[in-house]
Amino acid sequence: MIYPIFVYGNPVLRKVSEDITSDYPNLPDLINNMFDTMRQAKGIGLAAPQIGLPIRLFVIDLTAASENKPEYKNWTKVVINAHISEYFGEDVSDEEGCLSLPDIHEKVVRKNAIKISYLDENFQAKEEIYEGYIARVIQHEYDHIEGNVFVDKISPIRRQLIKSKLTSIIKGKTNTKYKIKTA
Repeated sequence: MIYPIFVYGNPVLRKVSEDITSDYPNLPDLINNMFDTMRQAKGIGLAAPQIGLPIRLFVIDLTAASENKPEYKNWTKVVINAHISEYFGEDVSDEEGCLSLPDIHEKVVRKNAIKISYLDENFQAKEEIYEGYIARVIQHEYDHIEGNVFVDKISPIRRQLIKSKLTSIIKGKTNTKYKIKTA
């Protein structure tokens, strides 16, 4: 099942998500459907709030980035009840986009490394350190479950410059090749 993606302005994107338990209804189907939705929309990550569910779940598939980075081929991850315990390393600025903010790409400064605790799709506890691009992608998706979007991290001047684009998204006046849900 392909879900519509909730876009900027929808209140669910601003809620801090709740942890879930292994008996969350239809969790395996939800995870598969999230991967299908993300891939159909040509994304590399999708958090549950982006499909209207304020739960601490996100999925990542870096295969689309493997053309330039072969090590990302078939690199997928299911992350449940994530909590980043440490941000470290250099501040790195790189361009980001988001399925919930169609046609907006901005440079975002993030730490180069993170330490994260989470449960995998089998509810096995994990604590891992990630660096570089993978750390950036995880931080981006983690922001979603914390009620944030990447434009929150750009300068006020840049936000002002994209204000008309943000207003268009809120009003549903944006062209995407995937289904969206506005506020």
